[in-house]
Order: sequence, then C-alpha cells, then structure tokens
Amino acid sequence: MGRTILRYAARVIPSTGAPTPPHLAAVHAHRVLARITVGATPTDLTLTWRATPTPVADRIDTERAQQVATARNLALNHPLRARQLLHDSLTGIDPATAPAHPLHTEAAILLAELQLRLGHPADAIAWTTYAHHATIQLHGPTHPHSLHALHLHAAAHRRAGHHQRAYHLYRQLADHLTKTEGPHAPRTLAIHATTALALHALGHCQAARTILADTITTHRREHPGHPATARMAQHLSGIWKDCAAKGHKHEDT
Repeated sequence: MGRTILRYAARVIPSTGAPTPPHLAAVHAHRVLARITVGATPTDLTLTWRATPTPVADRIDTERAQQVATARNLALNHPLRARQLLHDSLTGIDPATAPAHPLHTEAAILLAELQLRLGHPADAIAWTTYAHHATIQLHGPTHPHSLHALHLHAAAHRRAGHHQRAYHLYRQLADHLTKTEGPHAPRTLAIHATTALALHALGHCQAARTILADTITTHRREHPGHPATARMAQHLSGIWKDCAAKGHKHEDT
C-alpha cells in the first residue's frame, strides 16, 4: 500500500527532506483512497481512488511526521533535542492502550533507543513494549522491524535490572533468529551469549557458563577470527571470576 501511494500520490506526503519509507507513506492512504476491496488472494486488491484528495493532512499528523524525521536526523549529535521532539510527537499517545500505528511505532523505537543511550532504561520500557506489540501487528513476529523492537525490549529490561523478563525475551528472540537466520548465524549466537549473561544475573551461573562455553565453541568453529568470539570469552572469564569471588564451588565447564 505504501509503495502504491509513493508511486501514484506522493504529493500528499509531507516533505521531510528525506526519502519516505513505504510504511510511513501508507499512513496517508486515507487521503487518496475511498475504498480497498480484497479479492480471493492477498495480492488481489482493488483500490477505489477519491475523486479529489481530502484536504491537507491532519495538522497534528503532519507535525508529528516532521518531528520524527527531524529527531532521526538529530539523534546522533543532539540526543536531548531529538528526545524532546519525539516526546512532542507522541503527545497524547498512551503506549499501554494505543493501537499499532507506523508513525507512532517509529517514534517509540527512536525514543527508546535514545533513552537507553542516555542511561534511562526504565523510561524506555513502556515504549519498547508498545513498539514490540505494534511491529508484530504491522509486520508479523519475524519481520526485521519486529525483531529489532524485540531486541530493544529485551535490552531495556536487562539494563533496568529485570533479568527474568529479559531472559524470556532473549529466548524468544533467539528462537525467531534461529528460524529466520539459522542456528549458527552471528546474530543468533550473539543472542545466545546475551541470554547466558541474563541467566548469570539471575544466579544460575553453572547454566550460564555452559551455554556461553557452548556458544563460544560454535562461534569459533562457524566464524573463525570473528571478534565477537573474544568478547564472549571475556564474558565467560568474568563469570568465572564472579563465581570465585562469591566462593562458589563448581566443576570446570
């Protein structure tokens, strides 16, 4: 739908100075389409165009789109200004009850990323929760946008100290990545390693060391010379040192 709007009715999309992705273009479909009729198959669509487009897009939606686009451009070098713009773009949006919406989802992801970067994971959780559920509704659970939102959601809980919740979210992400990228893909193995760290934070050090050691072995075999292997080994060494400091008695793993 978004690609159709970009091809035939791009004039109705507010200019932000950057290319508009299809999922944001689709937000403006109601301005030029009167009806969408679905046929026998998902690709059998009949579009009924309005005789004339509706008046200029709702001012609030237009302002929000511009705020999100500006925030994206400012995020790297001016994170505080970008965060304020994203807060403004989400004014009146309750992440606990708001329906899935492409623009709100994009703003929520950007805001959560900034909150994590600025050291405020607890403030990010409400928006990562919304983004996670919204991306699933918009794209399905294994779409790259949904996997990114899930990863962000898990990271927010982990950094906030919610290790049990983080552990389950990382397990879910690992399952999705195993299906979409393969069990030995770098991202899949990286999430297995992070899952082990969440287990260690929960006090399950033996299980954490076993998972991490197995992951290192697989990563070294499948991706020789990859720098992530050394980072995983450092984490495993850190777990061993933590166990020693706490007086744990474990057999070598």
